[in-house]
Amino acid sequence: QLQLVESGGGLVQPGGSLRLSCTASGFTSYAIAWFRQAPGKEREGVSCISSGGGRTNYADSVKGRFTISRDNAKNTVYLQMNSLTPEDTAVYYCAAGPYCTGTIDQRTYNYWGQGTQVTVSS
Repeated sequence: QLQLVESGGGLVQPGGSLRLSCTASGFTSYAIAWFRQAPGKEREGVSCISSGGGRTNYADSVKGRFTISRDNAKNTVYLQMNSLTPEDTAVYYCAAGPYCTGTIDQRTYNYWGQGTQVTVSS
């Protein structure tokens, strides 16, 4: 069974940056997505990347600020987050599934990490 581990969360001031990492052995054949869930809100898809890295997708709320990438040699997917705002505060999860499409739907993804907290506050 695929086990995903997120890292890189923390506390950052508005306007700052963080880079999240998602690591798992054997996930090179999977698309990887990032989701987030803020307190009292539903989990939402943030970004996804295809298994080979050739296709990416972003939620409108993060376009132009977040960048997803992967290094299959290191079994790692990254989410570079810039120009962070308090509205980005959430627990961020990575998930693995068969494909990355225009709709980042959690039902597509079979394996999930435990999440990492991102807090944007002054």
